[in-house]
Amino acid sequence: MIDPEAERKEILRLYRRLLRHAKPFLRDNDAKIIKKAFNTSVEAHKDMRRKSGEPYIYHPIAVAQIAVEEIGLGTTSIVAALLHDVVEDTEMEIEDVERDFGPSVARIIEGLTKISGVFDYGTSQQAENFRKMLLTLSDDVRVILIKLADRLHNMRTLDSMPRHKQLKIASETMYLYAPLAHRLGLYAIKSELEDLYLKYTDTATYKDISNKIRQTRAARSKFIKDFIAPIEEELDKHGFKFNIKGRPKSIYSILKKIKKQNITFEEVYDLFAIRITLDVPFENEKAACWQVYSIITDFYQPNPDRLRDWVNTPKANGYESLHTTVMSKSGQWVEVQIRTKRMDEIAERGYAAHWKYKDGAGNESGLEQWINKVRDMLENNTGNALEFMDEFRKNLFVEEVFVFTPKGELIILPDKATALDFAFEIHSQIGLQCLGAKVNQKLVPLSYRLYNGDQVEILTSQKQKPNEEWLNYAVTSKARSRIKEALREERKHKTEQGKVLLDKRLAQLKIADNQANMNKLMAFFNVPSVQDLYYRLAIGHIDTKNIKEVIFTATAEKGSSTLDPKSFDREVQKIRGVNSDMLVIGENTSNMNYKIASCCNPIPGDDVFGFETGDEDIEIHRTNCQRAIELMSNYGNRVVRAKWTDQKELAFLAGIRIKGTDRVGLVNDLTRIISNSLRVNMRSITIDSHDGIFEGNIMVFVNDTGHLDKLMQRMGKVNGILTVERFD
Repeated sequence: MIDPEAERKEILRLYRRLLRHAKPFLRDNDAKIIKKAFNTSVEAHKDMRRKSGEPYIYHPIAVAQIAVEEIGLGTTSIVAALLHDVVEDTEMEIEDVERDFGPSVARIIEGLTKISGVFDYGTSQQAENFRKMLLTLSDDVRVILIKLADRLHNMRTLDSMPRHKQLKIASETMYLYAPLAHRLGLYAIKSELEDLYLKYTDTATYKDISNKIRQTRAARSKFIKDFIAPIEEELDKHGFKFNIKGRPKSIYSILKKIKKQNITFEEVYDLFAIRITLDVPFENEKAACWQVYSIITDFYQPNPDRLRDWVNTPKANGYESLHTTVMSKSGQWVEVQIRTKRMDEIAERGYAAHWKYKDGAGNESGLEQWINKVRDMLENNTGNALEFMDEFRKNLFVEEVFVFTPKGELIILPDKATALDFAFEIHSQIGLQCLGAKVNQKLVPLSYRLYNGDQVEILTSQKQKPNEEWLNYAVTSKARSRIKEALREERKHKTEQGKVLLDKRLAQLKIADNQANMNKLMAFFNVPSVQDLYYRLAIGHIDTKNIKEVIFTATAEKGSSTLDPKSFDREVQKIRGVNSDMLVIGENTSNMNYKIASCCNPIPGDDVFGFETGDEDIEIHRTNCQRAIELMSNYGNRVVRAKWTDQKELAFLAGIRIKGTDRVGLVNDLTRIISNSLRVNMRSITIDSHDGIFEGNIMVFVNDTGHLDKLMQRMGKVNGILTVERFD
């Protein structure tokens, strides 16, 4: 039942809470402008409700609340957040916003409003929208920050959405928004987005890890209390104003560590970190952090390989902190982070906090340098939206490498950057004419990977030109976009040469240069376009002597192998029914071809989705498949919901990884359980034993996840088996 009075009171409560958080920075007329934006938004959305059934206005208020409380944005951003959906979802136009709230707010909302119009088949609307949003980054970074607040609230309220929408939104979030939050220094938001992605795409794993974290909370609290007691006492003696707390790592980062190091939850040693935040003047920050480091290492032995100094060389997103890992008295490694209040605010709130401290710090921020690089990339990108997205993402989630020019100037590049990337970073022309490099006075090839502290000198030649191979080892978006641009120019030039050659040959044969004859040539030489035909003629892949009269007089043409997208869409709609987006997978499915994706090998019982491939097949993937994020983000229109029907006769291949202590007869015991007790067929078994410990991979045919779980439980009871887990 809807209670209008209760809803009105709740809207006012949320609005007052927003004003309370905004109060410290409100000036002059600000409260009136916010009130006007609030009233405009309430009126515009008055008849709209969210999927959960609650009034739509709850969403804009929540986005504004996140912008203020969790990102630290000001009045303009609050107004833009309250109005961010009015142009897209209501009668209001961007001109109305500009008239009532000024050009800054209008520009931000313009950047947040999705693109309308027709998209090419095979391109992603999401990628187009993202490119549009980034274009406004050149003017105002608040567009991105409000979009992140919008996405965070959507993820927090994803429960009310249908399953296929949950998967698509969660995958887009992981593909784009979590890396972007990381790059803008919003670590708390980045971690929450990753955890929420996991919650909706791999619910069982999410619940399992969160339960284990909850169960170990009491023991963890006692450990932290004992660990920090001597440090607190010593810091008090030295007169420091400080705050110490222990914080658990995010669920997603714990899972990443489990997968990367192939360990169990119990073996993750750094489930939490101790953070020491100091209240000291700006000019004393570095000295204070190192003094606290010295105090900690008086009590606990540090691991020399795990010292990270981001105080002297901050990360490119502005992050500053001193990290060390020390051995506790109970024999457990503990990560300790040492930072000041200013550094902590920048770490939590990223770009917005950096802006606040800019005058105090007085130096150019790594974040601003990165934003300048994004502008540069946008201005020079001529590819399609998906290609742009791919290049953009490569430069989001990366560590950095610090190298020097011959004159000692510091250059920060992404990890795994090469001498070629360095050349383009110095200047585009130097990159295009780059022949090789000297690293620490030694001659190295362009593909040489750079390491911290390398001093690099670039060698150039007027005759040098980029080639396709350069793309195999160029890492930065600047280098890759410049190389692609040069290759396109070269190809264009060659294409023009090829056209001249073809025109000449057709004139010799007295053949008309028309579309019908071009189609015959393309079919004969099996090339997809006229441009390709010209290009291949220019580089000698096709000899003009092979163009003969017989090609044009033959009646039979080679059939086109490309699939007409519209007819494919019609077929899919015909098979699925007009309103249906559910594909049932089972033994009775005869009207559509489907195949099991080899990247994740789903079996009945797994949470799955279908993906329309280009050849009228549906490919079935698990929702936690590594490729799922990319497929759902970039090709959401080709994703269909899928579910399994009862089928006990079909067998599916699954992998089981086991680990344990070696003993005589162990393999015999395992194979007996597999073949006798559950009548499972085994395709292969490989076991590797070393120093009394063995690891094995077994490939078996099972009916569904229940069948597989039962088998794994029985295998886990075999004497000597320590862990049993499924792998893709």
